[in-house]
Amino acid sequence: MTTLAIDIGGTKLAAALVDSNLRIRERRELPTPASKTPDALRAALQALIAPLQEQVKRVAIASTGIIREGSLLALNPHNLGGLLHFPLLQTLKDLTGLPTLAVNDAQAAAWAEYHALGGEYRDMVFITVSTGVGGGVVSAGKLLTGVGGLAGHLGHTLADPHGPVCGCGRVGCVEAIASGRGIAAAAEGALAGCDAKTIFSRAGQGDEQASRLIHRSARTLARLVADVKAMTDCQCAVIGGSVGLAEGYLALVEHYLAQEPAAYHVELLAAHYRHDAGLLGAALLARGE
Repeated sequence: MTTLAIDIGGTKLAAALVDSNLRIRERRELPTPASKTPDALRAALQALIAPLQEQVKRVAIASTGIIREGSLLALNPHNLGGLLHFPLLQTLKDLTGLPTLAVNDAQAAAWAEYHALGGEYRDMVFITVSTGVGGGVVSAGKLLTGVGGLAGHLGHTLADPHGPVCGCGRVGCVEAIASGRGIAAAAEGALAGCDAKTIFSRAGQGDEQASRLIHRSARTLARLVADVKAMTDCQCAVIGGSVGLAEGYLALVEHYLAQEPAAYHVELLAAHYRHDAGLLGAALLARGE
């Protein structure tokens, strides 16, 4: 049975037809609306799925933020244009008239990446570094979501008590430093106003400040991996997201993780499904797999 999978991110919305063999047959993308209104998000979702919805029997949604009782709550409102609350499950049911499942995007991606490991590990962590920093934890072969949907929001653990204020309201979160938004926010001088993609490009051209910002992000992420190893005793950590999968980034994280005591070392892997992990994980969960 084909599933309509939807991925709601801080910068883009994606929808795809996922077949029974977990293959993407068709995919569409739109920018995430900058407007703070629920109406804007609803309209964007309607436009995104309209050409696809007649071909499916169920809907699976992977979204940034906390999914609680079918509603989307933005832990960091900046990642969703200021949207604080949105009846996500009911909205898609109303638009499609189909059975619908909704889950946090990093939790969904963690489930897809766990399946990609082919049973080699029972305990793993997925961390996505993109507009924000998210995560998902699989323990003893089970995806942890939490009673309130908060499980795996690793980007909102403490990295620096004297660091920048995070969009969630805390000071010094991993997300405020390591994410694409955090990298861009720390840029000064000639790099002020540049996005993370531009900063990575400048680093490749030898820009010292750009390189320093990326190293700061990778060092922060390595410390997060060490913390997660201590908390979960995971067998591997899978890294995804536009920053996490950027050329050379994972090698930097490995470099800084190697500087931690041996007890906190863990195998680091690049996301197998890359930028489609959230879509595929949501489809797997909707299928009960």
